[in-house]
Amino acid sequence: MENRFDDWLVLAGRLLIAALFLGGAAQKALDPDPAMALLAARGLPGALVWPALAFNALAGLALALGWRVRLVALLLAGYCAGTSLFHFLPDDPWQISIFVKNWAIAGGCLVLAAQRAGRFALQPHR
Repeated sequence: MENRFDDWLVLAGRLLIAALFLGGAAQKALDPDPAMALLAARGLPGALVWPALAFNALAGLALALGWRVRLVALLLAGYCAGTSLFHFLPDDPWQISIFVKNWAIAGGCLVLAAQRAGRFALQPHR
């Protein structure tokens, strides 16, 4: 019985994390200027927002559907760790909270990578 409940928990976790990345993709699509400004402030081209949007959308969709969950979750953990550096602004409590949240999301992605897709997925893992 425990394994069946675990599969539901993994599905819920996958969908919640996927929602974050799908929402991030939608936010970048509807209003790319804040992300472009953040990139520009770090000396990077604002056009990098578009590959970030594509990665967020594809990775979120892959998690939601349960496709290559281990690989996608590992990539997302790295993405969260890397993008957290944009928010490491010790004088800005709001940005520091985003920095810490990115690391927490990376941790959740690592757990998901270890747990894998569960039973309810395009590529189930038991």
